[in-house]
Order: sequence, then C-alpha cells, then structure tokens
Amino acid sequence: MIIEPRMRGFICLTAHPDGCAQSVKNQIKYVQSKGSINGPKRVLVIGASTGFGLASRITAAFGSGASTIGVFFEKPGSEGKTASPGWYNSAAFEKEAHAAGLYAKSINGDAFSKEVKQQTIDMIKADLGQIDLIIYSLASPVRMHPETGVLYRSALKPIGSTFSNKTVDFHTGVVSQVSIEPATEEDIKNTVVVMGGEDWSMWMDTMKEAGVLAPNAMTIAYSYIGPAVTEAVYRKGTIGRAKDHLEATAAEITKNLSSVGGKAYVSVNKALVTQASSAIPVIPLYISLLYKTMKAKGIHEGCIEQMQRLFADRLFSGKEIPTDTEGRIRIDDWEMRDDVQEKVAALWQEATTDSLSEIGDLAGYKQDFLNLFGFGFEGVDYLSDSQEVVPIESIL
Repeated sequence: MIIEPRMRGFICLTAHPDGCAQSVKNQIKYVQSKGSINGPKRVLVIGASTGFGLASRITAAFGSGASTIGVFFEKPGSEGKTASPGWYNSAAFEKEAHAAGLYAKSINGDAFSKEVKQQTIDMIKADLGQIDLIIYSLASPVRMHPETGVLYRSALKPIGSTFSNKTVDFHTGVVSQVSIEPATEEDIKNTVVVMGGEDWSMWMDTMKEAGVLAPNAMTIAYSYIGPAVTEAVYRKGTIGRAKDHLEATAAEITKNLSSVGGKAYVSVNKALVTQASSAIPVIPLYISLLYKTMKAKGIHEGCIEQMQRLFADRLFSGKEIPTDTEGRIRIDDWEMRDDVQEKVAALWQEATTDSLSEIGDLAGYKQDFLNLFGFGFEGVDYLSDSQEVVPIESIL
C-alpha cells in the first residue's frame, strides 16, 4: 500500500515502515561515525522502541557492540493498516543488529506488568546470564498497577493556579494564548504513579532477586528540567512531581543495589520533539525557538546525538561520572547554557503568528515530528507501495 501521513491533532495515525527503517539506519551510521565506546556488553532497554530509548539501544549495540534486549508495547501492522512507528523501528533495529552479528531480541508487552518482567528475566537467564546496564525510558500516559489492578492516568497540568501563556499549533503556525486549569490532588497522585520511579524500582528489585544483575551493574532513567518559561506546566506541574519522584528513586535504588555494587542515575536530557512533548502546551513553541537558537550556534542535538554523547562523554569515558548537586547527570548542558536561554527568552517575547517563521524553527519542528512516524526522510520513495506488515525477527 502507499502510505501517507494522516494527522489527528497531536498524533499521526499512520507510520511508514521504510521511513522508520531509514531513521534507524541514519542513527546507526551516526553512532558508528563517532567511533567505539568502551561501554557495556549486555544491555536491557525498557521502553526501547522510540526516542531516547531507541537511541540508547542503538548506541549500546553499534557503539559498544552490546547484546541488547528491548522491551516495549507497540502495535504490529495488519493488512491495510500500518503498525505503530515503534514496531517498525524495532523491526529495523533487529534486522540491522543481526546483520552486524549482534544479539538482539525484543519483548512486546506491558512493561508495568509482572508477566513481562518475568518474561524478560527468563530471556536474560537463557541467553545472556546477567545484565550490565539497564535503561529505563518508558513514556506511557497510563499504567495498570501490577499489585492492585487499578488503571492510573497521568495529567499534564499546573499545580496551584491556572497557567496561561503562549503556545503554537505546529501544524498551522498559529501562535495563541492557552490556559490550563490546575491539577487536583488526585491528578498529582495519578501522574506520580504513572510517571514516577515506582516501576523503575520494581524492575530493579525483581532483577536483583532473580540474580540477573552483573556486579557493578548500572541503571539509568531519563528526566527533563527545562527553562523558566515552561516550568509552570512542566517542572512545577504534575509531570515535575513525577520527575521529582523518579529522581529521588535513583538514590533508593543505589542503596538497594549496594550488595552487588550497583548504581542508579538519572540523566537530565534536552528538549526534543516527541509524541508526548507535542501534546504539552507551550513546549512546541519553546522547542521551535530553542532549535533556531541552538542550530545557529552549532550545538543542536537530536536523540541519537544526545545518547551517543551521554555514553561516550559521561557514562563510559573512563572518568568519574560528573553529576550536579542533586546527583543528576546533565546532558541538557548545552540547552541550558546562559547564552542559549537568554536568546530564547528574548525570542519568546517577540513570538507571534507573523514572526515565528522567521525567529523560530517551526519547519524543523514539523520535520522532526514527521520523522517520528517515518515520513520525510531522504532516500525513501514515498510514492511506491510499501509492505505494512513487517515482522520483528525475535517475536514469533
């Protein structure tokens, strides 16, 4: 079938298998161009199919020659209906990894569940024995609690008072005012349950008890802080509460893993176009202005550039891992440079529907959004028929 992007609000309902495969190949090529990393050899990525999780898996495999297991919850394609982009990404990754002689297997299921945790442990025991590095990169808006069976839904809301500021519809380029009502206590609690550190801790406890953590195993989760202009709806909002919980959990996990010499870190990453960030008011406008500024300064990064730098310059440089006063790894350092933030803050005041095309990088935002779903890549013939049903080699 000929596959075209079909939009509904902040999501794309279709994905292109050949475009997703090209995206994976491009990321692999970038990692290989940067040289080898003296990193881990047995890696588990929880949330491995898109964004930072996928980039982490690619960096581990093609930067360090690691055997990888990826866990994700994606939808396969069927006749006349495309798979989710994460499915196509994972199929392409496995194909490329196997062609390079690398071990790569995947598990498609609810990572919050006990069943998927046990399935993962069984695979580790059968194939790898133990794991050196665990990447925790889940980005689900809902979580079925494995103990109670209660389904929790996260909320993207400010705390304390109504938030009003500029936003942009990235499809049309229209800049407008948006107001978001404050969260209830239940909203805050639910968001922490879904997006906080409890499940990360459960994974690590389960793996420790199963004996599949290698001596001195490391685990990394991803977070975001951002600037003052977004903090009311992000870092000081419901998501921020969840990120606070996630970051506090790192210290608890490190304590619990002391018997195996394990260590947990949170890496604070750069603002990037994702399916999740596109749905958060204010964030698309901020990213458009940020991209314009960072590209002009020659310091713009996407997911793969961020993860390659995290692995090469922070985690596995051979030196002590640098952290801030809160114990976090800061790979958002270029975004948060004073000169970058001062410029973005000035542009924010100027941003209107008429001015944005000149002072912002809305075209770059749209391109990155389309890329998430496999569209807009050079070298892909989007006018030709594509096979929408693509198997993942390790999922039978």
